[in-house]
Amino acid sequence: MHIGLIAGSGSFPILALAAARQLGHEVTVLAIRDEAGPEIGPAAAGIPGVRVEWIGLGEVGRAIAILREGGVERAVMAGRVAHARLFGDLRPDPLLAAALSRLEAKNTDALILAIVKVFAEHGIELFDSTALLRPLLAPAGPISRRSPDDRELADIEFGCRMADAIAALDIGQTVAVKDRAVVAVEAMDGTDETIRRAGRIAGPGVAVVKVAKPNQDMRFDVPIVGLATIESMIEARSSALSIEAGRTLVFDRDEMVRRADQAGIAIVGRPRGPRAPAGGSPQPGRTPQPGR
Repeated sequence: MHIGLIAGSGSFPILALAAARQLGHEVTVLAIRDEAGPEIGPAAAGIPGVRVEWIGLGEVGRAIAILREGGVERAVMAGRVAHARLFGDLRPDPLLAAALSRLEAKNTDALILAIVKVFAEHGIELFDSTALLRPLLAPAGPISRRSPDDRELADIEFGCRMADAIAALDIGQTVAVKDRAVVAVEAMDGTDETIRRAGRIAGPGVAVVKVAKPNQDMRFDVPIVGLATIESMIEARSSALSIEAGRTLVFDRDEMVRRADQAGIAIVGRPRGPRAPAGGSPQPGRTPQPGR
C-alpha cells in the first residue's frame, strides 16, 4: 500500500516512516516547512518507495495534489505542529481558507479537524496516528523504578480530574499540581514549558499529569512524552509524572526511564476506563518494546 505521512517536528515522523517501511508500505512524506526537522531528508534518502516533499503549513491543496498524484488514499499525521503557529503563521491556501471560513470556533481541534475533512472530501483518509507505533503506547501501572508516594498519588489523582476538565475544553492536556493545588495549566506553550513554569512558581515536588482528551481523536494531537519531558522535569525539580495508558506515545523509553530513575522521578501509566486512580497495579518487569 502507498500511504502518506504528514510530518511535523520531533522523532515521531522518523519512527512512523521506519515502521511503515517495515510493513512494506511505499511512503510519500509531506514535511511541513519550519516544523519537520532536517533529518527527515537523510532518513528517507536512498530508500526505495519513499519520496519527500516540503510543503507550507497552509498548503492543503498542494498536499492533496501530491498525494493524489502518487495514488495515495490513506495518510497519517505524525509529529508536532506548534499550536501557536496554527493561529499566527497559518497562511491558508484557497482550499483551506474556504474550509476555515465555515468554522464557528477556531480552537486547535476545530482547525485540525477542518483540515482532516478537506482531505477526506478529496478522497484521502487520515488514519489513527498511533497505528504504526502501537508498541510505543504507555502501559498501565508503574513505569519507573520508583512508584509515586502517598503525597504524589494524592496530587496525581487530583490532577487527573483537573486535566480531564481542561482537556475536555480543548485548553491543554497537562497540569502541574502541588499539595492538591493547580500550579500550571498547559495552553499553547506546550508540555515542557508548562513543567518549567510550574518549577519556577512552586519549587520542587510538583506532580505532572498529562492526559488524552475524553473523546481523543487518535488521528491527531495524541499525547506524547519522552526524554525531553523528563529533562524538563529535572530542570523544574518535579517529582512524579502520570500519563494515560494506551493513549500516550512514549518515545526513547529506555533512556527516559533511565534518566527518571537517576533523578528519583516516579512515572506511572494511568489505566484507561472509568478514570481509575493512577497508581494501578505493579507491572511484572519491563518488557522490551519493539521499535525502541
